[in-house]
Amino acid sequence: ISEIVSRFERKGYKLVAIKLVVPSKQFAEKHYHDLKERPFFSGLCDFLSSGPVLAMVWEGEGVIKYGRKLIGATDPSKSEPGTIRGDLAVVVGRNIIHGSDGPETAKDEIALWFQPKELVSYTSNEEKWIYGVN
Repeated sequence: ISEIVSRFERKGYKLVAIKLVVPSKQFAEKHYHDLKERPFFSGLCDFLSSGPVLAMVWEGEGVIKYGRKLIGATDPSKSEPGTIRGDLAVVVGRNIIHGSDGPETAKDEIALWFQPKELVSYTSNEEKWIYGVN
């Protein structure tokens, strides 16, 4: 967990929500609703609901686009070394991390995993150095 968190922190992204949960199978089906017709859907939902998940929300310039680069390709065997999946995952169905693929998906997934009151709004000390905010 700390390895994944540190990669986002080192990039300069800001953690605004985090919690440890064990999703139910029904919750997993909601999360992956767009994959319902795919042959791997049931197994994917079984895996997501098989144990604890550390759900997180990160903020920062380009966090979705660059965050997906940090994460790497869905298939760990096709992920570049230096990416989370390239370094820490082995099997495509057990790829260790999920990242939203766009702003609308992120909005929906955040709403599924977190209540609005669980999102923290703050200015980090690093922001003025990273973004030039004074």
